[in-house]
Amino acid sequence: MPEPSSPAPLRGIGVSPGAAAGPVLWVGEVPTLPAPTVVPDPVAEADRAVAALATVVTELGRRADRAREQTVADVLRAQAMMADDPVLADSLRAEVAAGQDAPHAIDTAFAGYRAVFEAAGGYLAERVADLDDLRDRAIAVCLGRPMPGVPSPGHPYVLAARDLAPADTVDLDPEQVVALVTEVGGPTSHTAILARALELPAVVGCADLRDLTEGTTVLVDGTTGLVESGLDAPTLAARVSAAARAADVGAVSGPGRTTDGHPVALLANVGSAREVPATGNAEGVGLFRTELLFLDRTREPGPDEQTAAYREVFSRMGGRRVVIRTLDAGADKPLPFLHQAPEPNPALGVRGLRVARRQPAVLRTQLEAIARAANDTGADVWVMAPMVATRAEAAGFAEAVRAAGLPKAGVMVEVPAAALRAAQLLEVVDFLSIGTNDLSQYTFAADRHSGDLAELLDPWQPALLRLIADAAAAGRAAGKPVGVCGEAAADPLLAPVLAGLGVTSLSMSGPALRPVRAALAERTFAECERLAKLALDADDPRHARTLVGAA
Repeated sequence: MPEPSSPAPLRGIGVSPGAAAGPVLWVGEVPTLPAPTVVPDPVAEADRAVAALATVVTELGRRADRAREQTVADVLRAQAMMADDPVLADSLRAEVAAGQDAPHAIDTAFAGYRAVFEAAGGYLAERVADLDDLRDRAIAVCLGRPMPGVPSPGHPYVLAARDLAPADTVDLDPEQVVALVTEVGGPTSHTAILARALELPAVVGCADLRDLTEGTTVLVDGTTGLVESGLDAPTLAARVSAAARAADVGAVSGPGRTTDGHPVALLANVGSAREVPATGNAEGVGLFRTELLFLDRTREPGPDEQTAAYREVFSRMGGRRVVIRTLDAGADKPLPFLHQAPEPNPALGVRGLRVARRQPAVLRTQLEAIARAANDTGADVWVMAPMVATRAEAAGFAEAVRAAGLPKAGVMVEVPAAALRAAQLLEVVDFLSIGTNDLSQYTFAADRHSGDLAELLDPWQPALLRLIADAAAAGRAAGKPVGVCGEAAADPLLAPVLAGLGVTSLSMSGPALRPVRAALAERTFAECERLAKLALDADDPRHARTLVGAA
């Protein structure tokens, strides 16, 4: 009699490499609102609602203080600031005064905020999940229940969720949580970014995850995006062991290169000086995001404050390359001091370098501060602008950079126009850096934060790889570097493909450096070129990933 076959594997998007096995446990349930109750004392009831919100703020602050990763702590503190808004507390009191009990007042007040954020689009729309999490936690406190969160069964398990809230990540005990799987999300989702920071295998966009019974033992492969059940113990052990051996190979050190010596510089993405130690043995910084200095500010940081922040990062790099991106903000990441009017489609509006059209002083001040910090430290500083679409924009930016006394000017390739005209851009700038996250969403007309469109945003999409190849070819012809600083650079299976396409550097989060370095060191450049051709010729991202994985 034939052996029963294992269930078909569930498919998602692998966003953090490695493999791990364990029983599936779901994030704690969100409380259900009970029927409304009569409020005998509106003042006391309002105090109860505001106190519940204060408890949530305190809890988020506590979690931020004990967060293992700075990225997690920053997200939690930003979420706490949202909950601590006095206007929100006033809204709660107003809803209670109108006759609602505390839990329903919380629900109504947050619904109002949610509608505003969704209508604004862009960065604010991305924060809707954070609002929902704050609402659920405050309602749970009002009802005397535990806040929704991560289970702690006392044994290793795979954590499953529809979408993992930032606050939940602090409770991830690496001795217990061995992998993450979510029903929604894409390569740039919070879950993806945090999983890489915590070095946990992760699969997102796994739409059929609810088909698994809680407690079912699964194997999560964060490289292939497969979630498999029905495997016997020896098979599970062998597969996890193979992934561990692959990680051990990543102990190789030194500059990024193929086995025959073709160089591919491995750089780190950072947002502040705190993140620089996490870059490990990166050859430099390929993306220094400066917007963290500007967020939640009602006034623009002055030149002295900016210079001090940049100087701290430059000095910690010890002479290694630092590619700094000028302010990537605008309608989709609203900054109060910019005083920008609402836009019907913020992702296609005034953002990135386009802000300088109306407010050139913001860019001028930033470039002067970068130049001062570079001069003070003697650092090898390259400056690039986000959201560049034309040669004229690139030329204007390069002129401003050089006028500030900075020697290297580059631009981000985030819109298809920039990729298609890469050769013309390289006539006026010194380098290109491909931001695959935004390039994906603009190429496929798919919101990068939409779980329903996650497959279109897969960095293995052959059309996206074609744009990368064309930009890299323009770089080779001009004798100028073309790097990738989007999340695609952190995928060790994709890294040799990118190298084969002609990319000269890969920039990623610190934990991804080791497996990417190992993946490059295992192959000759000719093998990388062969893998690149397989991926380019594939029908779709799954086919591309399968072909390259098999090869």
